[in-house]
Amino acid sequence: MESLPEAVLIRILASIPAVDLVLVCRLVCCQWKNLVDGAELWILKCQQEGLTRAESDAENWQNFYFLSKKRKNLIKNPCGEEDLEHWGEIENGGDGWKIEELPGDFGKEFPSEEVHKYFVTSYEWCRKAQVIDLRAEGYWEELMDTTQPKIMVRDWYAGRSDAGCLYQLCVKLLSENEDVLAEYKSETVTIPQDNDASWTEISHTFSSYGPGVRFVHFEHGGQDTLFWKGWYGVRVTNSSVTVEP
Repeated sequence: MESLPEAVLIRILASIPAVDLVLVCRLVCCQWKNLVDGAELWILKCQQEGLTRAESDAENWQNFYFLSKKRKNLIKNPCGEEDLEHWGEIENGGDGWKIEELPGDFGKEFPSEEVHKYFVTSYEWCRKAQVIDLRAEGYWEELMDTTQPKIMVRDWYAGRSDAGCLYQLCVKLLSENEDVLAEYKSETVTIPQDNDASWTEISHTFSSYGPGVRFVHFEHGGQDTLFWKGWYGVRVTNSSVTVEP
């Protein structure tokens, strides 16, 4: 192995699972450590697995590789397929939250065929929240403190065409002790009666938020503005929180 050209050794190492590269191969010798810590090996692994980015370079290709492989929606049960499972801090104003099938009365189909249900609010304020433990999801402390990858938040909301409603989104990045390190709070969106019931996406990207982020607190909710008994308030679905490479 010592006589192999470095380019050949990199190709051999690139065939090894990424976790083994970091936890095992990196400890073999100084040469292997330098290769595992370098960009060329990870650029090759990204190319082999079809992981690309718009920019011609990445600040840390190893982090880019791991973040790309781990990228997923960290919100559990985003579309109500499991009733209110995984959602906490629930405020059930009026008749409380309800899950309905798309498109619903006086509603429209969702832009994605993969979404089949939504949560709907009532005549007093309804809220629900979900707390994401970033370490439990595999985002280690050094990564969050040093690289500070972008955290993308998205949500979708809509009203019924026969009723007006309110909607609000609030997302906080929390420390180990649940101190608020960064926060995004939307304006209270007012959807008038006789609206077209179309679905609207709202999004926010956290970046350069500083060290110490360990949790993401996602909260949304709303109500109708006519105070009709039942479920005439804002509809929400397909919520997402992703850590971007």
